[in-house]
Order: sequence, then C-alpha cells, then structure tokens
Amino acid sequence: MVLNYLWIAFFLLSFIVATVRLLMGDTLIFKEMMDGVFNSAKTSVDISIGLIGIMSLFLGFMNIGEKAGAVNLLSRIVGPLFSKLFPELPKNHPAFGTMMMSFSANMLGLDNAATPFSLKAMKSLQELNPSSHTATNAQIMFMVLNASGLTIIPVSIIAQRSILKSNNPTEVFIPLLIATFISTMVAMAVTAFWQKFTRKQWGAIIAFGLGGAILVTGLGYLLRYVLSPDSATGFSNVVSNGIIMLIFVLFILGGMVKKVNIFNTFIEGAKQGLMVCIRIIPYLVAMLVAISLLRTSGVFEFIISSISWSVAAMGMDTQWVPALPTALMKPLSGSGARGMMIDAMTQYGPDSFVGRLACVFQGTTETTFYIVAVYFGSVNIRNTRHAIPAALIADLAGIIAAILIVYNWPWSS
Repeated sequence: MVLNYLWIAFFLLSFIVATVRLLMGDTLIFKEMMDGVFNSAKTSVDISIGLIGIMSLFLGFMNIGEKAGAVNLLSRIVGPLFSKLFPELPKNHPAFGTMMMSFSANMLGLDNAATPFSLKAMKSLQELNPSSHTATNAQIMFMVLNASGLTIIPVSIIAQRSILKSNNPTEVFIPLLIATFISTMVAMAVTAFWQKFTRKQWGAIIAFGLGGAILVTGLGYLLRYVLSPDSATGFSNVVSNGIIMLIFVLFILGGMVKKVNIFNTFIEGAKQGLMVCIRIIPYLVAMLVAISLLRTSGVFEFIISSISWSVAAMGMDTQWVPALPTALMKPLSGSGARGMMIDAMTQYGPDSFVGRLACVFQGTTETTFYIVAVYFGSVNIRNTRHAIPAALIADLAGIIAAILIVYNWPWSS
C-alpha cells in the first residue's frame, strides 16, 4: 500500500512541477520528461538482462552449496542470532545461510554477488509466507537491513577518490564505517519496534550492536592507521574478491565429498537465473520511470534549493547542502548517486568538506527503492507494509550521522 501511494505521488508531483515550468516558458519540459521515461524503461530491461549471467552464475553455485550441505551448516552457525531477528523461521532454516551470505557480500561491497544471494534468500522466505502477496516480518527485516547499506570495505569509493587525486583516498573510511553502522543499527531498531520485539530479541540486537562496534573499530583502525593507503586498498580487494572465490571452491569441495554431480547441479541452479531476472522487469520499470520523472521535472532540484534556503533562513551553516544530492539520490539510484559524488569531488575537490561528505553519503546507505522493487518483485510481493518507512528512517539516520561525523572529524589534510 505504501509503495502504491508513493508511486502515485511521484507521478502527480512531477506533473504539477512540470506544468508550472511549462507556464513559465519551458516548452521542452514534457519532451525531456518523456525522453527520460523511455530511457528509464529501456534501462530497466538492460539492468535485468545484465543480471542474467551473474544471477545464473551465483544461483548455480548456490545450488551446489545447498546439495553439499554448506548452506545448512552456515544456517546453524548464524542461527542463535538470526533466530532472534527472524523468529518466524524454523530452527536452522536454509534461509539463514543465504541471508548471511547476502549480508556478507553487501558488507564487502560486492553488489553483483549480494543480489543473487538476496533473491535466493527472499525466495526461501517466501516459501513460509502464508499470504503470497504481502511481505512477512522476516522479509521486511531482511530487506530493511540490506537497504541500510552496512559496508565494511568501500573499495569503489576509495578508488574514485584515488582517481581524482585525493591526498589521502582512504581518509573517509572510518567516518563512513561509523555512519553506515549507525544506519544499520537504526534500521534494525526501527523494524524491531514496528514488529514488537520481545525483551530477549532486543537483547540480541544490543549484542549485535556491541559486537559490530568492536569489529568496525578494529577493522577501521587496521585499514586507516596500520596499513598504507595502497596496502589498504590491496587488502580490501583481496578480502572482498577472495572470499567469494573461496566460497565457490568450498561449495565444489563439499559437493565432491557428498558425491554430488557438480556440473549438472550447477546447470540446474543456473536455469533459475533467467526466470528471476524476467520477473523483476515490471517492478524495475515502475520504479525507475517514477524516479526519472522526479529528476527531469525539476522536483529533485526544487527540493535541494528549498532545503538550502530553509537552512540559511534558520541561520545554520549551509556548507553541507552541496553534498546533499548524493544522499537524496542514493535511495533512488546507485549510479545516479555515484555520479553526484564524483561531480561533488570534481567541483569542490576530493579533499574538500563537500567532497568528503559526498563520499560518506555514498557509502552510508543503499538504493532503497531499487532493493524494494527487485527483492519484493522477485517473489511477487505487492504489499510491502512498513518496509519502506523503516528503510527511509534508517537512510535519514545515516545522512544525519554522516553530516555530524564529517563536521567533527579531525581530518588529516
């Protein structure tokens, strides 16, 4: 229901703003909007087609992992924590394992790997759904945690800063780590509140928060203060890609031990990739077209200008406002936010306040509406309940945290 009203609002608001611009003499506004609509529809199909190979690859290996018992093993390992976060799931359910692999891939910045794992997890969760078109609590918790964008190793952001000649490409690493961790904890807490968690479940969230804080602090210290920038980037690349390769090898070895026909099992799983990608096309078209209208109509630009005026009118510092487009674009489009981040660093410098803040914004949250469209669309969920509000609250928490952290961080240059 929320998605329905939001989608209608995007269209109506875009049309109203475009009509005002037409009355002011912008005779090309509707042509620009329709060009954007058609391009977005084409982009939706291109994205889905581009996913077919990746989806087939990972679903093939996931099938090997399931037959080898690796997914069930991982489910038992993460079961104690996940059983509190996802109380609807039976003990050691296979979805625990696929969700853990999805979270791990996202934390390592491996978007291509995270999507197949996530869609596989959503399918497993859907098998327990008593109402096929309405999201369950477990599906919402899983989606919101993914949308919160917990990133431990932001390789692409560090690489872009390096390309743009930053004096210290990795200096945004710890601020980004703190901000994304806050976003994830808020996502978990808000969803838990909505789902009326018990005291024991809240205890699990607190334990996760403390454990995560220790991990984030330790890894941040290693990459920021122990390793050189080049060594940190190399370490990140090795860990990120090496873990995925290790998973593939372990699945194959496990399959050999269980005497699974590795090749046929891979083909059997890979066949699912095509159908999953076809299923998400209508949902992607709907979301990307609506987002395109917001951009081309001028709604997005109007929002930024209004925020800047309001902040200035209250006598507050507006230094952070030029970086805001990255934050506002991120829930709508990952590539659009990346473009905004690069534009901010190009215009103001990668080591400027705006450049640093744009980088932290980029790594703090995820593409919420894309995730909603793809994750829920893959299992034909139409009623997303409180998933979008919870995810957007987490996004807002990440944005506020990023601003406060960058303002108060003792930068090295």
